[in-house]
Amino acid sequence: MAIAEKALGPDHPDVAASLNNLGLLYREQEKYTEAEPLYRRALVIDEKVLGPDHPEVATSPNNLAELYGDHGKYGEAEPLYRQALQIAEKAFGPQHVIV
Repeated sequence: MAIAEKALGPDHPDVAASLNNLGLLYREQEKYTEAEPLYRRALVIDEKVLGPDHPEVATSPNNLAELYGDHGKYGEAEPLYRQALQIAEKAFGPQHVIV
């Protein structure tokens, strides 16, 4: 991630992808407090660079929702899941199958 930030700049989509990947690793290790800011930063980068309706943006709110769901924070997870769903439906249509 540090290499990507240095080479591409802190607001590049590849940096956001690295943030999401590191967040996933932390979540698997149950390092939830470390994962949350990474997902949030990735979301900010993607929305800024790609726009709020780009399909790649859906990854960050979905990952953050998963993290909140792990903690039983369903009220915080639901709007993020809805955001990810709305982005995907707008990009691919409501009948698109996500595998």
